[in-house]
Amino acid sequence: MTPHDPHAVRIPAAPGRDRLLRPKTVTVIGGGIAGLSAAVILAERGSEVTIVESGHRLGGRVRAWPLGDGRTMSRGFHAFFRQYYNLRDLLARTDPDLDRLRPIPDYPLTRRGGPTDSFASIPRIPPFNLLGFVLASPTFPLRGLLDVDLRTALELIDVDFPDSFSFYDGESAAAFLDRLRFPEQARDLALEVFARSFFADPCKFSAGELVAMFHTYFAGSAEGLLFDVPDDDYDTALWAPLGRYLQNLGVRIETGTEARAISRSSRGWSVETTAGDIDSDALVLAADPAGTRRLIATLGAHADGMDAGGVSQSSRPARGSRSAQECTPSSSGADHERMQAWFDRVEAGRNAPSFAVLRLWFAEAVSAERPAFLGTSGFDLLDNVSVLERFEAGAARWTNDHAGSVVELHAYALTDPPPEDELIERLLADLHDVYPETQHFEILHHELLIESDCGLTDTRPWGKRPGVTTPLPGLVLAGDHIRCELPVALMERAATTGYLAANELLADWRVEGTPIWSPSRQGMLRRGLLGRLRQHRGPEGPMGRDPLGSQRRPKKESSR
Repeated sequence: MTPHDPHAVRIPAAPGRDRLLRPKTVTVIGGGIAGLSAAVILAERGSEVTIVESGHRLGGRVRAWPLGDGRTMSRGFHAFFRQYYNLRDLLARTDPDLDRLRPIPDYPLTRRGGPTDSFASIPRIPPFNLLGFVLASPTFPLRGLLDVDLRTALELIDVDFPDSFSFYDGESAAAFLDRLRFPEQARDLALEVFARSFFADPCKFSAGELVAMFHTYFAGSAEGLLFDVPDDDYDTALWAPLGRYLQNLGVRIETGTEARAISRSSRGWSVETTAGDIDSDALVLAADPAGTRRLIATLGAHADGMDAGGVSQSSRPARGSRSAQECTPSSSGADHERMQAWFDRVEAGRNAPSFAVLRLWFAEAVSAERPAFLGTSGFDLLDNVSVLERFEAGAARWTNDHAGSVVELHAYALTDPPPEDELIERLLADLHDVYPETQHFEILHHELLIESDCGLTDTRPWGKRPGVTTPLPGLVLAGDHIRCELPVALMERAATTGYLAANELLADWRVEGTPIWSPSRQGMLRRGLLGRLRQHRGPEGPMGRDPLGSQRRPKKESSR
């Protein structure tokens, strides 16, 4: 996998052997993208892996399942951006040329009562993409530039990750947008849509994450803002083939099995499941955010009763035995405080508000000019619309058989979801506003899904969010809710933290893991010739002085 962006960063794994000399056993809790990513890397290097997944299919929050009559349902549309280097590397295991991903020709965004923005003709490479957007966008009149706060705007291209995450500690996306002073329509379409894709209200969403997304998808990457989608439902196109690949590597996959508790033992880790206990040398916890918090809470009353090495005192071998000598680390009050602080950071996590997915099977077809995907802003509940037969083979077959359309509606950040009948009625009203021809369509089938199992990336300090590594030997975390130093998000953060989790375990066993790819960590003002010139002049920009010279915030020390 070779990125098109010349500024993309390759981060090698710690050096070591190609494979394990002696097998190590690893339990992976969670069969979503993060868990599958970790399992692939571990199994390819000789680990004996067991995946425990509570659902009946792989894919986690990107799974799909059959309904009958040739129809399927999923948890909603997902865009596979070309910047998703590690996710695409994972999928290439069963689809080397990524033929099962098909490009979407445009990424239109429309505001209620306003014009529609298109990204199809905008150049991919910064800064020409920024200039092209401003010149072509009907929502960003040139006179609107006069109102934009230049210092704040320059922050978008003056980033340096991971420091930039911490720079915005305590600031919400809404507060950042307020001081940016974009024209209202451009604010909604160019930036607020990013915040809502995290299922979060911009008032609750981290400004650091918003800036990182703008950098990753637009200002800091030459991959462009257009994306690909699977050519069939997620299970058929992606996860069933990957499941077979893992089984061929000897991975045991236990779907329909819930992990109830985890515990540390003298051997390693034990997972209590609905199908029995599983013992292993190491544990990758790649559950959803609430599941991760719940399972870590089962370790006991935080750090009480656990020594500095994370071993429960009740599970210790007899004093003086060889195994007791091997697993007895030095203990101190500082170690206990560090472990307690980690438990507190995990417990402090919160889930994002609910989101809804309404899939409709219409007796008639929507207009031929309707795009495969449309992002929306300013509507009552509607955040985007997908016409599935435009790209999904199963939906296309159903459409051919019934002369209709399969349309999917999303509503994000439902802080107080209305009753289901009211929710459907309001989403349909929004759809009729966007696509008026659907107003009189007969609905042959509908499926409504309401979930609230995504993590909230809020304004608490970035450094206090749990990361991949833990103070407990043999335990690593993965998922899109886990802190990552790279400017990646959503599905790509899940894949990246899964790779990092596997690499962390393999490094302890002196085995080389997999390289990690990332969009550039630095914005345009910090790389190339301009970046080299600035190094001679000293620190500037939002990480030191404001771009125009005034001091706004103190510089935070780099963690690298």
